[in-house]
Amino acid sequence: MQAKSLLIIKTGTTIASLLKQGVDFEDWFIASSGRGADEFVVKSVFLGEPLPDLRETAGIIVTGSPAYVTDRTDWNDSTAAYLREAHEREVPVLGVCYGHQLLAWAFGGDVGFHPHGREIGTVPIELSSAAGYDALLGQLPKRFHAQVSHQQSVLRLPDAAELLAANDFEPHHAFRIGSFTWGIQFHPEFSAEVTAAYITERSADLEAEGINPAELLAQVSSSPEAATLIGRFCSLCGK
Repeated sequence: MQAKSLLIIKTGTTIASLLKQGVDFEDWFIASSGRGADEFVVKSVFLGEPLPDLRETAGIIVTGSPAYVTDRTDWNDSTAAYLREAHEREVPVLGVCYGHQLLAWAFGGDVGFHPHGREIGTVPIELSSAAGYDALLGQLPKRFHAQVSHQQSVLRLPDAAELLAANDFEPHHAFRIGSFTWGIQFHPEFSAEVTAAYITERSADLEAEGINPAELLAQVSSSPEAATLIGRFCSLCGK
């Protein structure tokens, strides 16, 4: 029997300066996974690529995107339906940033622009008490740092979701639905260098929003605890 693949659902691309270096979201996820690249299938739903049969899929990672869930594109809706089916089949799912918001929306939560604007840089994250028993986040310290870059957020969790992490800015940084479906707003696949590139490329927008890019860059640091989530998720997907 042919081994099942790990699926990366690509919902957009990274910023132009990083694309010029030949790297994108899927490269960072694969590099941090502890798995070989040949174990992954990447499908760009924003380009209309069809998603594979769930019977051939060991687990799913949904990437971030420059798009917004509130754009309500056709591929957004069809991907949400696919993720609901994956959940029903108990295929492990990890949604990151846009993927986190898409999962929340797919299961009845509310998504929109954060009332206090953008969150970008290296930020502290604090686990909820429920996270201590979680298969994915349970091995993290109670408080750790992670990389973030987002304007939209999960404004209301789905009724079925359990809150796993938050900070003073973002009340819904991680959640779980059932036993195998997770959403995380922060970016475990981002290095400090990637986050710094995002701040630099967005510097004009940040200044227009009253945010000092130089201060953000000075606060960027590594986030090794958050990075462990990718390999841990892939281990939960089996071989």
